[in-house]
Amino acid sequence: DEIVVATPPGPHSTGSPAVLAAARVAGIERVFLLGGAQAVAALAYGTESVPRVVKIVGAGGLFVTLAKKRVYGDVGIDGLNGPTETLILADETATPALVAADLLAQAEHDPLATALLITPSLALAEAVAAEVRRCLPSRSRAEIVREALAGQGAILVVPSLDEALALADAYAPEHLCLLVADPWALVGRVRNAGGIFIGEGSSEALGDYVAGPSHVMPTGGTARFASPLHVRDFMKVTSILAVAGPAAGRLAPTAMAIARAEGLTAHAAALAARQPEEG
Repeated sequence: DEIVVATPPGPHSTGSPAVLAAARVAGIERVFLLGGAQAVAALAYGTESVPRVVKIVGAGGLFVTLAKKRVYGDVGIDGLNGPTETLILADETATPALVAADLLAQAEHDPLATALLITPSLALAEAVAAEVRRCLPSRSRAEIVREALAGQGAILVVPSLDEALALADAYAPEHLCLLVADPWALVGRVRNAGGIFIGEGSSEALGDYVAGPSHVMPTGGTARFASPLHVRDFMKVTSILAVAGPAAGRLAPTAMAIARAEGLTAHAAALAARQPEEG
């Protein structure tokens, strides 16, 4: 089976050198300079130059996500992965400068990116807010960061870590960062998150590039039922049924009873036809 890659052409219509290099390392032989919803449509239905594929995987912005949602059923998809989001759960032991840096890093992705902090510490919340204001002007993508924080950014102060964790589970973030005194004590209580980043050393930015498994993760609350991209997304299962001899005879009466309960009498008749004649 063949894997092809679609990547935006970029300002010079040559694609990203980093993406092309990664494709070469991965053994990809066909790269198409296409991005956005149009890339999804081309891959889903095929064009004169782009082959129709069986499954589309990978993260993108809002339009890529909506396009993948639209073509699902005509092709398979890995999930709905974008726009990106990070929820930081922190207590009074967290370092304000690091929390702020992580919020700014998340917000620079996209004007629709979400960067959230939930903490039981008012002092931490105020320190982080001040640090964000101090550092924001020095970021090269400051305008994008401002737009993202204005639209989807928030710092929430709650009574306890328990309530913070409950809110995080309800939100089901793509990235859940645990910047607390004992993050491992919370890991087993997390039900809904694309990925859990444990402690101040496990920054989401590190996970973006070099640490951990695939960084294509569910967004928009879909972590309630979906998982990050993994090897099983490139596999499928075919069921095999082989029943013969006495086993078929023993199973048939039960199957016939269920068929009649559903009103599917032809099913029951097909089973009865295989029953040995009495006498």
